[in-house]
Amino acid sequence: MGEVNATSSAVVLTAALRSGSLSARELLETYLERIERLDRDAVNAVVTVDADRARHAAAAADDARARGELLGPLHGLPMTVKDAIATEGMRTTGGAVELAEHVPTEDAPAVSRLKTAGAIVFGKTNLPRWCGDSQAFNDLFGTTNNPWSAAHVPGGSSGGSAAALAAGLTGAELGTDIGGSVRAPTAAVCMR
Repeated sequence: MGEVNATSSAVVLTAALRSGSLSARELLETYLERIERLDRDAVNAVVTVDADRARHAAAAADDARARGELLGPLHGLPMTVKDAIATEGMRTTGGAVELAEHVPTEDAPAVSRLKTAGAIVFGKTNLPRWCGDSQAFNDLFGTTNNPWSAAHVPGGSSGGSAAALAAGLTGAELGTDIGGSVRAPTAAVCMR
């Protein structure tokens, strides 16, 4: 990926995708490989992945780019979404065992807008049950660890969101925040 890497900002990544110096396929595969290698046992931030649909969307983004068409300001950017936010065709549990197999038939408005802007939503990140705690643990997926110290958690409720970004498992993330749910975990994983 040259000077651009898995932990580059979304601004840097989208510029590289727009210029053609980086393909959406290449970037997506980088994140899928990193999740497999770094996340599964150590961090546990990304709890659901839809690689097949994401690969199809990345190919479509690259094909559009080759024709000189841009799909929006986030053209081809692979990203994840907190598991509390509905994603069409992709399991969305809110960390609750009651929703272990729940697959929404439509996107939440925020997800729809991201896709319209060209983003490729490929996975979901961990959280506490119903977003109701200051850490990222639930009975479905277990605990998300701080990527810089597995003996610590990143906080919550958007702990999986912050850990995924910090570990370079995604190009961008959509979390939620009412009382510090994004801000506290971001501080925990960025203060190393």
